[in-house]
Order: sequence, then structure tokens, then C-alpha cells
Amino acid sequence: MWHTGIASNMNFPAPVAVLGLLAGVAGLGLSGLAAIALLLLRKMQWLHWLCGLAGVGAVVYFGLLFGFSLASHETTLVAGQEKYFCEIDCHLAYSVSGVREELPDGRRQVRIKLRTRFDETTISPRRPKDAPLTPNGREVRLIDGQGRSFAPVATAGTPLTRGLIPGDSYETELTFQVPADAKQLRLLLTDPSWDLHLLIGDENSLAHRKTYFAVPTA
Repeated sequence: MWHTGIASNMNFPAPVAVLGLLAGVAGLGLSGLAAIALLLLRKMQWLHWLCGLAGVGAVVYFGLLFGFSLASHETTLVAGQEKYFCEIDCHLAYSVSGVREELPDGRRQVRIKLRTRFDETTISPRRPKDAPLTPNGREVRLIDGQGRSFAPVATAGTPLTRGLIPGDSYETELTFQVPADAKQLRLLLTDPSWDLHLLIGDENSLAHRKTYFAVPTA
């Protein structure tokens, strides 16, 4: 399962982070309902206690959220190194398996082969060995040394959303059109789900550093 020695989109155990987020949302909802009831019953003292308790919970949660973001480190992986995405009870590993440049009609294109692998050594003991996994959505951007971001203009091979079973893998070719002066290219692969901004330890959370793939070019 997850550990601090792997390059990942998380620097906090995903099951604990998800449970924490669900508990926080549930607690906020229940506190809101209880506050309305106490207000209608004119139990102002109890209402003050409830608001104080909810405030303490929010401070603790957001303290952990920002704490793990500030403790994160930016990482750039070289060819063959894998970035893991935590899927609660299993992990998908991504790596760059090939890069080539082309100049069709004078336009600079960078083609990147991205390998997706379902690491069977990271699944929960309770998970069936033949149970498929459909990846969450993926957002891919090519970033240059000036901070410019480029989206793929074409995709070939197996879609990044295709399901896998433990031990399965496939490759996807992503084509980017970039300016001639784009240097120090790095590939950023993330999960665009909006709720991950509030998930402790996720690289999409505020101020969290990212894990990139180096893209060597001529």
C-alpha cells in the first residue's frame, strides 16, 4: 500500500484522507442542522458550544490540509520512474516510456508515450485479483521552463480512462504542439476532480507541490 518512499499524487495515506474528508463534510452538515434546531429552541448557550466545537474541528482539518501541503516537495521523475495515483485500496503507476520530436509543416510537435500500470502489489488483501479498476479522470499538461502550459492536441493508443485489472498495463501517445523556444519541458499528470482541493495530502490541494515527469528533447 501507500508509503512515503514512492513518488505519488499524495503525501498522506489516501484511505485516511478520504475518511477525514467524509467525516468533515458529515460533521459540518450535522452541525448545521443541530445549530438550526438549537436556534429554534432558543438554546443559545448550547449553540455557542456547538459553534465553538465546529470551529475547532475546522481549524484542525485545515491545519492538517495546509500542513501537509507545506511539507510537500516538488519532484521531477526521469524516464522509467513511476508516479503513483492512490485509488483508496489500490494504485495506478504512470511513467514516460518514450519521447520524440517532429516538425510537420514547420510546427514543433512533441510526442510522449505514457505508460499506465495497475500495480498488483499495492492492492488491498480483500480486493479480488480479477476485479477491474476504472481510473479517475486525468488531466495532462506539458509545462516549459517559462511556466507556459500546453494541452495535448491529439491522443493515440489506449485512452487513459480505460479500465485495468491488477498487473495490466497499456500505453497512450500524447501529442503536444509547442513553440520553438519551449525548453526544460516537463509533463504534469493530475486528477482534475474538484473535491481533491480539500483532500489532505493531495497534490491538487492549495500550495501543495507537484510531481512532474521530465521530457528530454533535443
